[in-house]
Amino acid sequence: MERVVVKNEPNQLAMVKERVPEWLNNSLWSSNLPANDDRLLRYSAKPSTVPEPSIEPPIPEPPPKPQEVEEEKPPARETRDSARDDERSSPSVSAEDISRQSQLLAELSRKIINLRELRRLSSQGIPDGAGIRPTVWKILLGYLPCDRSLWATELSKKRSQYKHFKEELLVNPSDITRMLDKSAGLESDDSKCERRGLLPRSEIPQGEHPLSLGKTSIWNQFFQDTEIIEQIDRDVKRTHPDMHFFSGDSSFARSNQEALRIILIVFAKLNPGIRYVQGMNEVLAPLFYVFKNDPDEENAVYAEEDTFFCFVELLSGFRDNFCQQLDNSVVGIRSTITKLSKLLKEHDEELWRHLEITTKINPQFYAFRWITLLLTQEFNFADSLHIWDTLLSDPEGPQETLLRVCCAMLILIRRRLVAGDFTSNLKLLQNYPSTNIGHLLYVADKLRARSVE
Repeated sequence: MERVVVKNEPNQLAMVKERVPEWLNNSLWSSNLPANDDRLLRYSAKPSTVPEPSIEPPIPEPPPKPQEVEEEKPPARETRDSARDDERSSPSVSAEDISRQSQLLAELSRKIINLRELRRLSSQGIPDGAGIRPTVWKILLGYLPCDRSLWATELSKKRSQYKHFKEELLVNPSDITRMLDKSAGLESDDSKCERRGLLPRSEIPQGEHPLSLGKTSIWNQFFQDTEIIEQIDRDVKRTHPDMHFFSGDSSFARSNQEALRIILIVFAKLNPGIRYVQGMNEVLAPLFYVFKNDPDEENAVYAEEDTFFCFVELLSGFRDNFCQQLDNSVVGIRSTITKLSKLLKEHDEELWRHLEITTKINPQFYAFRWITLLLTQEFNFADSLHIWDTLLSDPEGPQETLLRVCCAMLILIRRRLVAGDFTSNLKLLQNYPSTNIGHLLYVADKLRARSVE
């Protein structure tokens, strides 16, 4: 079986298929992470305050005609109760959004898409309600090629491959043994006993007995997988409890939860070096939400398949942050947090000194969650999607952009931070205040320009 893995390349995310992935041969990746690994929660527990409800983004619609669009109004900061409520309460589209939307549509209609131009337009944000974010994200993540004539073939191949993964991986040892017996053309002892009215008793090789402790036993692997699946189940049920898309008793919400669950299980089985780490469900959720709400119903039906491969692509730029064995390495999460600290010192040394020397706030106390969960917990869901537009469109890769956005977050609230002490600042940083996302991304872009100078 071909194994899907994540791999870093200098200027792009790529998914490669290898029978023996190089980075999984490294001993650092060979040991399994415990299913109850709570590393993402070590420094990320929010104070016990009532969180501000997030906005559930409107279901994407076909782009409106320019003459029918009103001027932009600020979105109401309240949770939508249903998809229909979303449509009624969705903000109008600004003239600037209409212009960018038209440019994006024009670019997507080309036979060969100009990736550089698509990135430039997307970095400014993809207009809500245009129905084009699913397609743009798939191109930015490398899931769809720039040649439109190849789309149908690529999608068919990938979706068929995912179906094969599920058929091969989502089985228990009893099913595996039964399939092996059938493939060998052997009549099972069970069927013989049933015909004679006797209780079945099968000969089971010692290595494949359910009580076998052998590391190569399929049952031993099954029980290890069960622990991970239980952790995935718990986390999926906690995914965006304020959104009816992910939470609730409706069959729609349950089917969405099941899709997230299966994607994470398949990913964990295909990537034993990483397996599953708490928080992956939060990174997966925006992708699935966007693809499931694709106005093209044929694509929406395959949201699970498309989300899996795009999730793999996205994690290729962040996989080291999810590996506990690499925490203290030059590519691990602590090294990434150190880069953020250096970036802040470069652009605002006074603020850096106050936070890390005067008030002695370790950046891990707040930045661990910011970086690992790609800011999905710091802003409402709609704003997170706009931030991701910028993250995914950067040719340098999402991590460098993410660090600049995190640095901009600190600079935007510098006045309150400089005036605060350890307790007030930590509370502020772990419960980041609402802000204008457009301005935040503008400041982050300015940090890039200053770094180049």
